[in-house]
Amino acid sequence: MSGQVVAVVLAAGTSSRMEGPNKLLCRIDGVTMIERAVQAAAGSRCAQIVVVTGWQADRVEAALAAGPTGRPLAVVRNPHYATGLASSLRCVVAALPASADAALVQLADMPWISAALIDRVVGAFDPREPSIVVPVRDGRRGHPVLWPRRFFPSIAGLTGDVGARELLARHASETRAVQCDTDAIFEDIDTPEQLDELRNVR
Repeated sequence: MSGQVVAVVLAAGTSSRMEGPNKLLCRIDGVTMIERAVQAAAGSRCAQIVVVTGWQADRVEAALAAGPTGRPLAVVRNPHYATGLASSLRCVVAALPASADAALVQLADMPWISAALIDRVVGAFDPREPSIVVPVRDGRRGHPVLWPRRFFPSIAGLTGDVGARELLARHASETRAVQCDTDAIFEDIDTPEQLDELRNVR
């Protein structure tokens, strides 16, 4: 029993370590990273998708418009994206439908997150006993993280660029770990070197 889960794709960052290009528009196997993220969410059990854009919003949204997702898709622009990840999370909370039992927060710069992995996280959520759900490998937490509705007010109060990490630590006893056998839950792209390395490895 997983309730209604909304996939939230965070895509507002400035790609500051990429030395120029917007990393979400870089292609891996011919597909931009933002499209890969949304396609993974669209292929999952999530009922809806919310994408938060910010830096170069027009270009990122144009890439999203390239093809259908198969799920209801909403785009929210974060005018304060330069202040950090927390501002995007606050935008998300304001945009989530009242019917949402939980939000699965997915980072758009993690290109190997699959629909199957998202479903593994979603499948561990029970709205009758709403714990935070986190994928784990070898004792290390990764992404995406599922947040039940009862945490939405706390997420709306976050500040800075650390995302919900502090909130996750504060509520460690209310967290359910989902064991995974892939490093995809850790592999994000911040630099040109990381992009080249991930392309070569895969």
